[in-house]
Amino acid sequence: MREKRDLLSIGHTAFDYIIQVNEFPLPNSATTINKMRTFHGGAAANVAVVASSLGLKSSLISAVGGDFLGSAYQDQLKNLKINVDNMILVEEDKTPTAFVLTDENDDQIFYFYWGAATRFKESPVPIEGIRDAQAVHLATGDPTFNCKCGKFARENDKLISFDPGQDLHMYSSQDLLDVLQICDILFGNHHEIDRILKSINMGIDELRDYGPSIVVETRGRKGSVIYSTEKIVIDAVERDPTDPTGAGDSYRAGFLKSFLAGESLEYCGKLASSVSSFIVEAEGCQTNVPNLEMAEKRMEGYFK
Repeated sequence: MREKRDLLSIGHTAFDYIIQVNEFPLPNSATTINKMRTFHGGAAANVAVVASSLGLKSSLISAVGGDFLGSAYQDQLKNLKINVDNMILVEEDKTPTAFVLTDENDDQIFYFYWGAATRFKESPVPIEGIRDAQAVHLATGDPTFNCKCGKFARENDKLISFDPGQDLHMYSSQDLLDVLQICDILFGNHHEIDRILKSINMGIDELRDYGPSIVVETRGRKGSVIYSTEKIVIDAVERDPTDPTGAGDSYRAGFLKSFLAGESLEYCGKLASSVSSFIVEAEGCQTNVPNLEMAEKRMEGYFK
């Protein structure tokens, strides 16, 4: 008998190169790299890893290359009991790789090599993986594949959250309309939410009437805003940041953990803020992942 899962994350698993610079170079110029390290990443994998640490039974569907087989990354996911049975393996290609540049203001630029992920579009819908999950999170990845998976998840009455992230530029206005119409929760940072609204020519209230009843906008050090029947403002849990990479993905995992447990939206935002505060304290998206007890303790200490 197949084991039921709480959350299925669909999208990228990637190797991350985290690069720190003082400032981003202008075209036809150069800048010095102050520090560079390699970590495990990919938005869907980040959500799955953090969700698992918080106590959710997670599964993950990504397109990975031959270099993923037998890697420390594959071992890590298995050790966390994340179901990877439905991964799309492209042995002749490389696993997607991200180059994340962060300047002294914590602004970021992303370069992403898709590699094996170019096969997303032609891949069939992972029927059993979706059927086995209570909720489906559509993270960064191919718009066509995400839309196919989202429609099947909707037909099977799954909770659907959507976060196009840095792949937002790949979505046409119609792509966005197709996915937004079937999702329950939309996540995005303030830049992404603004771009989405402009692309589909809607305001927040129109968007909520059209598709996702909950829109979550993260604002970095300025916290987050949850748009539902009311507007809920959540403060960021302030920490001395080392690396902001992956903070958004961990926020999504924390939010979904609480939401699936039936907590209020305010509670969901507060726990999510607490979870993401751990991630920024260390380099890499999966380096300083808290468990639920740690996240709740920090949340309770901060939001008195």
